[in-house]
Amino acid sequence: MPPDPDPLVDALVRTAYDVMRVVTRVAASHDVSVTQMRVLGILRDREPRLSELADYLGLDKSSISGLVDRAVRRGLLARRPDQEDGRASRVLLTAAGRDLARSAAGQVADGIEPLVAHLTRSERATLARLFAPDPTAAG
Repeated sequence: MPPDPDPLVDALVRTAYDVMRVVTRVAASHDVSVTQMRVLGILRDREPRLSELADYLGLDKSSISGLVDRAVRRGLLARRPDQEDGRASRVLLTAAGRDLARSAAGQVADGIEPLVAHLTRSERATLARLFAPDPTAAG
């Protein structure tokens, strides 16, 4: 007989499914994939090299290249030469991409709000602190 599930792990998995349902719905409403939504979110505050973007997403460079090419054709992303490495390019949001990222982020926040509405301001702050990425962690 399997051990009883850890209540925290169980709650996190259920919450992850609920969040992904919201993200999937918002992505579909903008006719983008969940991975494209992730790209828009990543690029809100950075202009990574294509290889760095692939690392953020856990994809190989050929997969990310096609993903970026499709978003460039839609006018959501642009490439610019990397000042430090002439062989590389950086990926950035266009104005349309920034507008879509901003709109989608608001819709995701609105969709997630009912999941956390029962939490106090203090509980929200604690969870945000506990789940913030550890800048000293590797990987």
